[in-house]
Amino acid sequence: MVRKVWFITGTSRGFGLEWTTAALERGDKVVATARKLDSLKTLADKYPDTLLPLELDVTNKEAVSSAVDQGYEHFGSLDVVINNAGYGLFGMVEEVSEAQARAQMETNFFGALWVTQAALPHLRAQKSGHIIQVSSIGGITAFPFVGLYHASKWALEGLSQSLAQEVRAFGIHVTLIEPAGFSTDWSGSSADRAAALPAYDALKLEVAEQRKMRWVPGDPVATRRALLKIVDAEKPPLRVFFGEAPLAMAKADYASRIALWEEWQAVAVEAQGEQKA
Repeated sequence: MVRKVWFITGTSRGFGLEWTTAALERGDKVVATARKLDSLKTLADKYPDTLLPLELDVTNKEAVSSAVDQGYEHFGSLDVVINNAGYGLFGMVEEVSEAQARAQMETNFFGALWVTQAALPHLRAQKSGHIIQVSSIGGITAFPFVGLYHASKWALEGLSQSLAQEVRAFGIHVTLIEPAGFSTDWSGSSADRAAALPAYDALKLEVAEQRKMRWVPGDPVATRRALLKIVDAEKPPLRVFFGEAPLAMAKADYASRIALWEEWQAVAVEAQGEQKA
């Protein structure tokens, strides 16, 4: 197997750390970025020649470009680019401050955009590469209390579907990974929370109960093998779920959308106006 060079953001914990480990263990090379590199020390000591750890804030466009270029120059190529950096923002839409909303989009959406734009010239020159965007089940459906998080992932989904069509001719693949709930720190210390409004207290309790019933958290370690299958696929998918629950949720959501569109199709046609010969 030809060994690959990876560029992964958000590698200090969760999926990013697991996928960095998986790539290194099979002999690949990894440019691993994170705001803090403490958790990468063990891997850096074990794989000094195949791991390049870089401190990076993905909201800093210039720093992102520099890190991508540095990684490319260090290893001589880029094969897999994974935009994994991100966090959860909890709060009803009315509760979220402007600063919180902008920060959520800066990291979850614009951070991925900056990395993608910085990597594309290298991938186009190679005429190969695979950009993997870490979205969410929350990138195709939506629930109360995480509206701004959904907004960031829905934006990433639209961007990536367009991107896939734009770069296909250059031999570049794009994949959106859409995980369900996993035992990562997404809702823990890395998350942000809006100041609460009492008006939503009852709904928050309802949402919390529904979330408990929706799925059993997955094991991030188990995603290692799944990710490697996607990376090594000759024709990788544009979209793929991680976890058992999302498929049924997506089917129900999309069936509901189609039914509603069909119900209101007469109004849609009316809005078009009369067609002139």
